[in-house]
Order: sequence, then C-alpha cells, then structure tokens
Amino acid sequence: MTEKTSRVPDDATGAPVILSNEPGSFARGVLARRHPALIRQVRDAFPYGRRQHDALDALLDEITKGVIEPLAPAEHDRERWADWGQEHFGRSWYDVPFLWAESYFYRRLLGAVGYFGTGPWQGVDPFAPFKRAELRGEAVEEELRALDALASAAADERAAALLHASLWGNRADLGFRVSAGEAAGADTADSAPVAHDSALVADDSAVLWQLLPAGAPSTVAVVADNAGRELVPDLILIDHLLEQRHAEKVVLHLKPYPYFVSDAMTADVVDCLRRLTETPGAASVIGDRLWKAMAAGSLEIRTHPFFCAPLPYEKMPEDLRGEFESATLTILKGDLNYRRLVGDRLWDATAPFAELTAYFPGAVAALRTLKSDVIVGLEPRTLDALERSGVAWRTSGTHALIQVRR
Repeated sequence: MTEKTSRVPDDATGAPVILSNEPGSFARGVLARRHPALIRQVRDAFPYGRRQHDALDALLDEITKGVIEPLAPAEHDRERWADWGQEHFGRSWYDVPFLWAESYFYRRLLGAVGYFGTGPWQGVDPFAPFKRAELRGEAVEEELRALDALASAAADERAAALLHASLWGNRADLGFRVSAGEAAGADTADSAPVAHDSALVADDSAVLWQLLPAGAPSTVAVVADNAGRELVPDLILIDHLLEQRHAEKVVLHLKPYPYFVSDAMTADVVDCLRRLTETPGAASVIGDRLWKAMAAGSLEIRTHPFFCAPLPYEKMPEDLRGEFESATLTILKGDLNYRRLVGDRLWDATAPFAELTAYFPGAVAALRTLKSDVIVGLEPRTLDALERSGVAWRTSGTHALIQVRR
C-alpha cells in the first residue's frame, strides 16, 4: 500500500512532480511535522542568542502558516535562489515541488542561525551535534569491532558485505555481519526486521563488480549522502576498492556546506577517519590506510555547489559533468541523490532505470535505502509483491536497491 501524493503533470515525461499538498502523503508529513520538529531541535542544540531565536521563530511561523518568502537582499546567493524559485515565492510551501521546498527550507534554516553571516555563528554546522552523537554511539562501536572478524573472510565475501553495509548505511544493524550469514535487517520503530536479501527490491551488484575488475586502472567517483553512521561504511568500502585494486583512484564528492540534516561535508570525513584510527584492530588499520591514501592522492575529496541545489542531475553544470564523464563508475549514495538522478516524480515503478539515467555522463550506480515515494526499474512481479505486502515499503527505510546503468 503506497501513500497518496498530489499529482501535477509536468512537461513531456507525463510523470507528475511530487508536491506536498495532499493530507496523509509522505511529502506532506515531512513539511508539516519533520521540519517544525527540526527547527526546535536545532534551537535547543546551541546557545543561540535572541537574533537566532527570533529568526527561527519567524521561519517556523512561515512554514506552518505563511507563504514562501525570498531571501533577503543582502544574502550572497539571493539571485541564484531567485532564479530557482521564481515560480514559487508567495505560494504555500505545500504547493511547490517537494524537492525544491525541502532544499529551500534547509537554506532558510542556515540563514536563520547565521551560518552564512559575518557574526560569531558563521560556519557553525547546526547539525554537528546530531552527527557526532551518532558517530560516537554504541552502534558504530559494535560495527567497527565486527570488522576484525570480517578481515579473515574471502575477498569476494568481504566485498559483498562491505557493499551491503554501505548500501544500508544508517540502517546498519545489518552492518558488517552480512558475510557471517547472520539474520540481519533494517529495524524501524514501526517495523520488524527484514532479511536483507528479501529487502532488496533491485540488485545489480554483479554488474557493479563487473565494471570494476581488480587490477584495472579505474577511477571511481562516490557522491556521498549522510555523515556519521553511513559515511563510515562508505569509507570502509572505498578502502576495499583501493586495497583490492578495484580502483586506482577514488574521488569522494561532498556537500560544500550543511544541507539536509546529516549530509556529509569535509569535516565529517575527518571525524569519521579519526573515529576509525582511534578504534583498535582492523578499523584502525583501515583508517590509517585511508589517511595515507588522501596524502598520496589515491583518495581525493571534492565539493561542488551543485550538490546543494534543488535541481535534478540532468541539469548539472559542465564542469561536474566532465568529472563524472572521466570516471569509470559514479556511485550515488542515498535517497536524495536517487531523487535527483531519476527526477523527483511519481514515475511508473517499472519505468526503465537505464532510460531515465541515459543522460548521465558515464556508468552510474545508485545505492539507496527507500525513504521517499520515487522508485523506478522494478520488475513487475517484484512491484506486485511489494504492493500486496500492505507496508509502506517506499518510505519506511526497510527496503533498498542497487541499480546500475553501464
């Protein structure tokens, strides 16, 4: 059973752009509940002054009762957002494309706390306390200890386990124990554990490894999603690609500034590397290798403003297109990157992934747990079974996919 979401056809695709104006829809829930709650959490996480409190209160009032206001004239990116949002200002937050509304909300939140200003809160990540608490949690500690047992596994078994750990990320009670054959799942507060094999709605992992044969001079681009508990297994997978010579070089693409709550920036990579190196055993060895790989240039981190834009990848700028074109494979992590890759629309779930990503410059892989309505590339029988299951499989994070277009 899928949640209802407003459908407004847009352009020649025939697939409706997702809005947030239908009661009971997943998108509406994000704007009506998640965003107000986040404002309160950010307000409480720092000893902000009156100016920040007033700005946060005004933003809360606007998103719950008002209409979308443009950025103030003095904001450094006012013209850019004026271009992106020229059709949306003055309208209800619920009546504009969901992806744009989410993106603009986070931009406004950063403005409210003074992230882009010249005062004492300039450059202070409002989400840092949440990221660091997760990174220092017992779940990460347990998974890093599990690396010791995984170190003795065969290379192909270890590769499969690390790919799945990166895929599930912050659903990581699946963790690194996949290779041990333990019952593993993705728990949520309102769902039972799901065996990882049955929870994969699409699995092109064999194609992914075919594109990265050991010993080939491959360059892999990895576009990160979340920090903390998801970025750690991403980094461990990157180490495996380099150590087992599936890649000669890996370029890790990050957000240039805070975006959605847990999105990864350079500071988050540093925090994760330190977490690895401080953990005894295999984790420390991996952390040291990654640290040295960055010094040697075989692992490079880059940022680009486009990663914080409310736009599909089809509209990526030429310099970023050139980077992906030169890569042997680009791996896009997470739900938001998937929405931007195929378009944040209510596609027919059986629409071919390869056709919708044909514009992408080079081979591309999507690793994603399902946390939004967008889905393509499913086999009809898989879709039928999921629809008959009676669960919110599109949005609950209990299912995942690995999709690859050569």
